Amino acid sequence: MTRPLAVLLLGVAVLAYCAGAAGSTEEEHGVSPSRLESGGWGEGVSRRGSSSERRRRLTKWRAWRTRTVEGLVSGTSSSKLQGVNPIMHPVRLPWTKGSGKVNWKGVAYYNRLINYMLKRGITPYANLNHYDLPQGLQEKYNGWLGHEVVKDFADYAEFCFKTFGDRVRNWMTFNEPRVIAALGYDDGYFAPGRCSKAFGNCTAGDSSTEPYIAAHNLILCHAAAVQRYKAKYQVKQKGRIGILLDFLWYEPLTRSKADNYAAQRARDFHVGWFMHPLVYGEYPKTMQNIVGKRLPKFTKEEVKMVKGSFDYVGINQYTAYFMYEPHPAKPKGVGYQQDWNAGFAYERNGVPIGPREHSYWLYNVPWGLYKAVTYIKEHYGNPTVILAENGMDDPGNITLPNGLHDTRRINYFKGYMSELKKTIDEGANVIGYFAWSLLDNFEWRLGYTSRFGIVYVDFKTLKRYPKMSAYWFKQILERRKH
Repeated sequence: MTRPLAVLLLGVAVLAYCAGAAGSTEEEHGVSPSRLESGGWGEGVSRRGSSSERRRRLTKWRAWRTRTVEGLVSGTSSSKLQGVNPIMHPVRLPWTKGSGKVNWKGVAYYNRLINYMLKRGITPYANLNHYDLPQGLQEKYNGWLGHEVVKDFADYAEFCFKTFGDRVRNWMTFNEPRVIAALGYDDGYFAPGRCSKAFGNCTAGDSSTEPYIAAHNLILCHAAAVQRYKAKYQVKQKGRIGILLDFLWYEPLTRSKADNYAAQRARDFHVGWFMHPLVYGEYPKTMQNIVGKRLPKFTKEEVKMVKGSFDYVGINQYTAYFMYEPHPAKPKGVGYQQDWNAGFAYERNGVPIGPREHSYWLYNVPWGLYKAVTYIKEHYGNPTVILAENGMDDPGNITLPNGLHDTRRINYFKGYMSELKKTIDEGANVIGYFAWSLLDNFEWRLGYTSRFGIVYVDFKTLKRYPKMSAYWFKQILERRKH
């Protein structure tokens, strides 16, 4: 990668803290508000270093995925950072051991990585968990289904605060915990692949209860980690801590009351599942009424711990769907998704909600971002928000020449960033933006069939080729520097 491009906003993920940019073309067209931090992620279940640095223990994703795909390789490593000069870098700290002796070689690797970033002027954002879990804890007490995981996660988080917190000032407990609970325990699409028999290819599970139990424990894990941080480390380290939540926007298919109720149920079961406890100390009334006794309850002490347990919230927002009241009503009590009792639609009167990208679930709907951020502002007290993921994908087999000419991705980013600026102009407390993703990488269940990066990666050689969108981001940041 050439040195000028390396200064772009992203290295493994980049976040620039921007001063005003009067006269900027992007500013004039509503693309990039001057006070907004902006950048892009690099992730993957097996982001690895060089062969001598493969010190990871077995995790539930690695145990589950190796049955279905070839070796897991991602687009970057510590050695690939040489010559890269980004401004901010979200670092995923993989939780690979549940207990026992510390793997000090692994700690040394992340110390080198963090020190290297700081030396190059990069601000690290540390993510404590992205879908994964030590396989040992999965086997010991069914992972997120066991209440014991709360203490284990808090202990792991505290070790990270103590070990890296003198240099890391920005922490995220979980990335998309709803996905862990819903896709891991309702339909079995993600690890550990648990669901009721009615959903098909699962060897064990109960979709009517396990998603709610897992989510409950995930919320308690988050809150316990935040409690440790605030009690013992935050004042001295002068950092902040939050959580990243996925939020697709759900728009009523028609103006009918029934469709409006269906859309609101979807929002409550999606983002409200986690935001409501974090802000109000309880689950949404909609969920309480529908799920009933299958929905766990917080004790008084847990309410105190959970309520207000964040300094900021990250929102991952990609797309939007129409929602409608199904006729006849879907059966209740079967599972998490069935409890919504809402139908999905991708078009209205024959017109798609937006252009579809490569992934079947991803439509380009910029106004959905505006409505999602506004919803968070109006329903949850206008918290400090980072738009933590946003992007679109190309097919995994796209050729290098076609992959580099990604004007469609640039138009996607322009549309969404313009809508984000509108929310800020209207008072939303949004302080940052991350693009997903810096590099083409291993997209979990989709593997290598989907490319979200602004940098094309040859997965055989790991050679990287900046796409047009990378240069577009670079131009934005260079203009905002002056």
